[in-house]
Amino acid sequence: MRSFLLDALRKGKATIAPPGAGTEALEEIARALGARARQRLGRSLAIREIDAGSCNGCELEIHALGNPYYNLEGLGIKFVASPRHADLLLVTGPVSKHMAIALRRTYDATPEPKLVVAAGDCGCTGGIFGEGYATLGRVANVIPVDVTVPGCPPTPTALLRGILAAVATRRKPPGP
Repeated sequence: MRSFLLDALRKGKATIAPPGAGTEALEEIARALGARARQRLGRSLAIREIDAGSCNGCELEIHALGNPYYNLEGLGIKFVASPRHADLLLVTGPVSKHMAIALRRTYDATPEPKLVVAAGDCGCTGGIFGEGYATLGRVANVIPVDVTVPGCPPTPTALLRGILAAVATRRKPPGP
C-alpha cells in the first residue's frame, strides 16, 4: 500500500483537466435554464428520464449532468423517480414495441404543463434502428415531442441547451 501511495505522489494527477473552452457558455446556459424554469414554473425543474430502448450511450451523458462539472442539482434542477412529480420527460432511444405502452402511460401520468425532450439520434429519428419488427422508431411516433437533441450520444451541454429550449417553448395544451 505504501509503495502505491508513494508512486501516486511521484506521478501527480492522473486525471485530465475539464474542458476549458466553453466554460463561460456552459455557466450562461445553466443560469438561463434555472431562471427560465423558475419563471415558467414558479419553482425548479423536475425531470423524469425514460430509456425507451436505447444502447445507454445517451444515459451516460445524462448522468454526467449530475457530476460536479455540470452540477444540474446546483441549479435546483433534479431528476425524479415518478412522472407525477415531473415537469419534463427526457426520453432516449428508439421506442421499442415493449416500451410503447409504458412510455404512453408515463406521458399521461405527467401533469400539465408537461414538456418532452427526445435525446439522441435514436430518440429524434429512430437512428440506426429505424422502424421495424421490434421498434416504433422515434419518440414522436408515440408521444408529442417539444424539442429534439440530436447526437450519438449528445453532449451534456447539448442536452442542457435542449432542456433550456423546451422550457422556453410554450406548447398549446391539449384540448377538445
